Amino acid sequence: MSAPRARVVRRPVHGVLLLDKPRGLSSNDALQKCKWLLRAEKAGHTGTLDPLATGVLPLCFGAATKFSQLHLDADKAYEAVAVLGVVTSTGDAEGEVVSQAPVPHVDDVVLAKLESLFTGRLKQVPPMHSALKKDGKALYEYARAGETVEREPREITVHELRLEAIAHEGWAALKIRTRVSKGTYIRTLGEDIGKALGCGAHLASLRRVATGPFDISECVDLEAFQAMSEPEREAALLMPEALLGGHTPVTLGRDDAGRFLSGLRRRGAWPDIEAAAVFGEDPPALLGTGHVKAGELIPGRLLSPIEIQQILQSRTATTTP
Repeated sequence: MSAPRARVVRRPVHGVLLLDKPRGLSSNDALQKCKWLLRAEKAGHTGTLDPLATGVLPLCFGAATKFSQLHLDADKAYEAVAVLGVVTSTGDAEGEVVSQAPVPHVDDVVLAKLESLFTGRLKQVPPMHSALKKDGKALYEYARAGETVEREPREITVHELRLEAIAHEGWAALKIRTRVSKGTYIRTLGEDIGKALGCGAHLASLRRVATGPFDISECVDLEAFQAMSEPEREAALLMPEALLGGHTPVTLGRDDAGRFLSGLRRRGAWPDIEAAAVFGEDPPALLGTGHVKAGELIPGRLLSPIEIQQILQSRTATTTP
């Protein structure tokens, strides 16, 4: 009879981990693994990556989860490889081959035309193998049951697109580098490029190299994170305010900070601010978000006094030699 597993004692952990998600792991599995490694009480992420995909996956812990939704709308950058002439049931290497076709000659002129065709505002039909819901049910659930349901095209924006003709494991392929708006499916983009060439395509690999202000160069991979001591893991976290890069900072004195945390509006000589990151002056700490209208600071998402105290304590612990 095997010995029972030791119960993990959870603790308050606040911050953002920029994880380089490995291939083959779902976003939720990666989140739960890191939550366990940190012994964190509360965790969430800022949008999923397919198990096939690797790359930037910001994971939020504690107070940072209050701002995770802000990054669902962030632009994202990807690098992918699309194998030409082979169409699969899922649009990627995980699916079954459903058709094959000869690949036309692809030169710089053709690549330039494709880049122009697939840059800007586009209409894209979401793939059946996706988590998008229809009638309360994820599309991939219909797909697994062998059903295909009608999907409305959605408007997306491809801000940048660079294509390069390469060989991939003996197959003609395209290397795709792109920066896109939220809701863009790179698998579908690869398939649509293959259709435009008349031969079809599927993604062999997909890597997210940036999301919002976060770049792959800032990320830690899961193996390295596992190898760290617990203090090193906690020190690898960014402060919750890392999620508020697009917000205008507003700083309040002690009295106003306390009232703001109670949900009260504050008056001041501020211009109108659509999105504000509100900080206390003494002690210096993030209080939450808000917006300013007609000289009035209106609270949005607020941290609790306990969360602020825990963040200040952990900050002191990581900076004390």
